[in-house]
Amino acid sequence: MAQRSPEEIRASIELNRIELGHSVARLRGELAELTDWRGHFARHRTKVLVGAAVAGFVLGGGLAAVGGLMRRRR
Repeated sequence: MAQRSPEEIRASIELNRIELGHSVARLRGELAELTDWRGHFARHRTKVLVGAAVAGFVLGGGLAAVGGLMRRRR
């Protein structure tokens, strides 16, 4: 293994520090984009509303069915 001078080591450390800073900044930007639920909702509004309607219909139907079963048992 080749020996490096202290100046080369310091330069390498500084370069790594700069690259790490850029990586952290990029990661923060990606994280902010991924956790932006308002943006996701705005981009997929139709899908969200259709999904909510279907879920409400299924949940309402399920509750009505359970209510009907309970009334029959009495």
